[in-house]
Amino acid sequence: MSEIDPVKLTADLIRCPSVTPDEGGALVLLETVLAQAGFDCTRVDRGEICNLFARWGDKNHPRSFGFNGHTDVVPLGDETAWTMPPFGAEIKDGIMYGRGATDMKSGVAAFVAAAVDLVTQTPPDGALIITITGDEEGDALDGTVALLDHMSETQEQMSVCLVGEPTCPNTMGEMMKIGRRGSLNAFFTFTGVQGHAAYPHRAKNPLPAMAHLMDLLSSHALDTGTDHFDASTLAVVTMDTGNPATNVIPATCRATVNIRFNDTHSGQSLTNWMQGLVDEVASATGITIDMSVKVSGESFVTPPGELSELVSKSVLAETGVSPTLSTSGGTSDARFVQHHCPVVEFGLVGKTMHQVDECVPVEQIIQLKAVYSRVLRDYFT
Repeated sequence: MSEIDPVKLTADLIRCPSVTPDEGGALVLLETVLAQAGFDCTRVDRGEICNLFARWGDKNHPRSFGFNGHTDVVPLGDETAWTMPPFGAEIKDGIMYGRGATDMKSGVAAFVAAAVDLVTQTPPDGALIITITGDEEGDALDGTVALLDHMSETQEQMSVCLVGEPTCPNTMGEMMKIGRRGSLNAFFTFTGVQGHAAYPHRAKNPLPAMAHLMDLLSSHALDTGTDHFDASTLAVVTMDTGNPATNVIPATCRATVNIRFNDTHSGQSLTNWMQGLVDEVASATGITIDMSVKVSGESFVTPPGELSELVSKSVLAETGVSPTLSTSGGTSDARFVQHHCPVVEFGLVGKTMHQVDECVPVEQIIQLKAVYSRVLRDYFT
């Protein structure tokens, strides 16, 4: 089997319109490529979400290298604002354009190309596992979680895992992720009594209670950071009354905060802290305050060791840059994988992800395949 061209494979994937939850043909394409190379492929679909599990080698081998990625992409936004066809994968001045070019069809293509070349040209003593989801950009309830459930049910095991998300802020090779902050959203509803603004004593205004609670939350320093994490952050992201009238005190108002937290906290400890402030403000104002919390993921870290050193050395060898070990940014599906095995993330520069005219330099795709190829060679030798 001839070498897989990661640039062509990236283009073929971009041309699959796989906006979550649509599969768009992307997983069918990958399954065909991997099956031809001798991978055992299984579709792990849950609800309207499509996922792909692929393994090469003995499932009982004690040494298996895993990869996790996604082929679903975010919506286009204003399609008329695109200057290049969003699913065209056209190349101009050495740059390929299209939704998913950066996040993360190029990463999937680079690893699949590296893995196929390895197993067809120098078959390793071990196993390769590739997990591709169609639900990373969505609610993430039926994607990597479903794949890990499938692995548990079928006794499949990754020894280590690499997630191919774009991790570099500006320069290829400058950063890899060894963990991620936790993330939660807290939703508050304040209920008082509606009334005429000229007679506030006959109403019970929920707005001052909302303003006071949001001030208490946003002015509190959660921590000063830990060994592997920056300080946790809390942002007030909405404060809404839905009241267009200037002479009416509203009965209800709502607010939302987002917290990105390090390993000083858990979703539960932060929920308990916020509930304490809610009770305090409600008691002082007589306003009913309801709070609901959704935790998208807890913080985690894979301590620097063999896996991060393996990836770092490969990145340095292929890019000339020694990557910083970081836990910055938002959440990723590594938050699920970390319960299964040690996991790190490395991918290309993510400056244009989710943007209009999302794009990737062709040279970076080639570099990324070279990095992944070296990671695999060094892991198995």
